[in-house]
Amino acid sequence: MKAIIFDSSTLINFVMNGLEGMLVSLKKEFSGKFIITRYVKFETFDRPINNKQFELGALKILHLLNSKVLEMPESLGISENNLRERTKNILGKANRTFSARGEFMHIIDEGEASCLALSLLAEEKGIKNVIAIDERTTRMLGEKPENLQKLFEKKFHMDIKLFKDNIPEISSVKFIRSSELAYVAWKKKIIELEDGKVLDALLYATKFKGSAISQKEIEEIKRL
Repeated sequence: MKAIIFDSSTLINFVMNGLEGMLVSLKKEFSGKFIITRYVKFETFDRPINNKQFELGALKILHLLNSKVLEMPESLGISENNLRERTKNILGKANRTFSARGEFMHIIDEGEASCLALSLLAEEKGIKNVIAIDERTTRMLGEKPENLQKLFEKKFHMDIKLFKDNIPEISSVKFIRSSELAYVAWKKKIIELEDGKVLDALLYATKFKGSAISQKEIEEIKRL
């Protein structure tokens, strides 16, 4: 079994770009499960459904759930209790990893932490998985916390202290962005637009809706 675990950022990106239908075709090509946690469901459906500005997007997420394109962790045999406890552990550590002016920095929320927790629990069950997430902080925390420290110092123009003992053990977690999923969809001819600039348009559309991807990275993907 294999799975892609979707964070709110990637789902919202696809919905805002009108690309939610692409997930249906990608799911068929992937031959695995697309999973969201209850925290991600809260962020993408339960909360925005009561906001007229975001109601349509929430209904699109609901449709993906009702049609089983998106599924909950139970479909992987992972209980809500185990996921809740692991999420709490990761959240507590992550938000005590960096401090500024003597105060710990809040860097991730329940949605991102639950995706990390689910990835680790799935890995322990032998389920190959990747987290689809556009938000840069969570990815850098898993891949290179030291670089995240430098990024914070540059952004906030102050010294940031890194508590290495508090870094969650998430180095084994793998990540993918909406931009890269869009590239896969283009490569597999899932996107039915025909102009030669389709890939360029897809990559920049995801960038402008929150995917943390640079112009240089976009040009590199286009050269693949």
